[in-house]
Amino acid sequence: MGKGDKKSKRGKIVNGTWGVRRKRKIKKRPTIEEKINPGKKK
Repeated sequence: MGKGDKKSKRGKIVNGTWGVRRKRKIKKRPTIEEKINPGKKK
């Protein structure tokens, strides 16, 4: 349960990997309507 533990959040940060314990931030994808009308806003 430290830097060498591959399953812990600290171990993932040290190892530079992502997983269940260390999620990536999800980027908001544009909707279909925003793709069709990029200039208009609601």
